[in-house]
Amino acid sequence: MEVLIISSSPRKGGNSDSLSEQFKLGAENAKHKVTKVFLGDKQINYCKGCNSCFTSHKCIQKDDMEEILQQMVEADIIVLATPIYFYAMCGQLKVFIDRCCARYTEMSNKRFYYLFTAAENGNSTVDKAIIELQGFLDCLDSPQVSGIVSGLGAWKKGEISGNKALKEAYDMGKNI
Repeated sequence: MEVLIISSSPRKGGNSDSLSEQFKLGAENAKHKVTKVFLGDKQINYCKGCNSCFTSHKCIQKDDMEEILQQMVEADIIVLATPIYFYAMCGQLKVFIDRCCARYTEMSNKRFYYLFTAAENGNSTVDKAIIELQGFLDCLDSPQVSGIVSGLGAWKKGEISGNKALKEAYDMGKNI
């Protein structure tokens, strides 16, 4: 299986990025081909809303998104990792999703996994982010959400340490 992990944390080694590393380690230990993209290392511009991608299937902007879109098309599994800010996915992930317009019709039959971290402990903390991500998946052909890990009670960098969500992310990656 080809696995693509999109880590949208603004902090390399941050809490949601740590979950993505554990998922990656589990998937690699299960002998899957894994590529991790840390969005903070990429130049991804905002969507301009020009609609040129609807006819050409290419964005007019020349940034790192074209390469990542190709990886998404080729992947069997896509993992979206985000911290929850104000009960929603982080802005980096939203900008990324908006830029999927050029090739979203080519993302068929993908399995998706979500990795969330949030400062609060309530189980409903991630509900709105799940709804937001479902809006993206509703535009795709036959997507399947195959797993969700929520690392709650982790606000400051490193607070995910010792959280059971790290093992859950590892196990989920290993068992895909």
